[in-house]
Amino acid sequence: QQQLVESGGGSVQPGGSLRLSCAASGFTVDSYAIRWFRQAPGQAREAISCISADGNTYYADSVKGRFTISRDNIKNTVYLQMNSLRPEDTAVYYCKGRRGNYCPDLYSGSWGQGTQVTVSS
Repeated sequence: QQQLVESGGGSVQPGGSLRLSCAASGFTVDSYAIRWFRQAPGQAREAISCISADGNTYYADSVKGRFTISRDNIKNTVYLQMNSLRPEDTAVYYCKGRRGNYCPDLYSGSWGQGTQVTVSS
């Protein structure tokens, strides 16, 4: 069974950092595009970063320069390093995968439980 499990969320002050993990089972992350999404309270879910199977990375303008997506093929996990966090980064963060180089969209596949990130002073 193919599964992705998010972890690593928490509460931090503005300017702080967190590293989220998206652990895969039932498939290898280096053959999939993995995308991070987030959903803030009262707002639509949005895509924020993706790493394709061939290693290309993509970022939404709102996180570019602050967030870094990476992949550990041995641990079969994709990470999202989040620096310079802002209150507007507060959201539940989710990951989703799609075989190949095309990043998954909002509408196909299923969602995990996500991990909560809260940025507040």
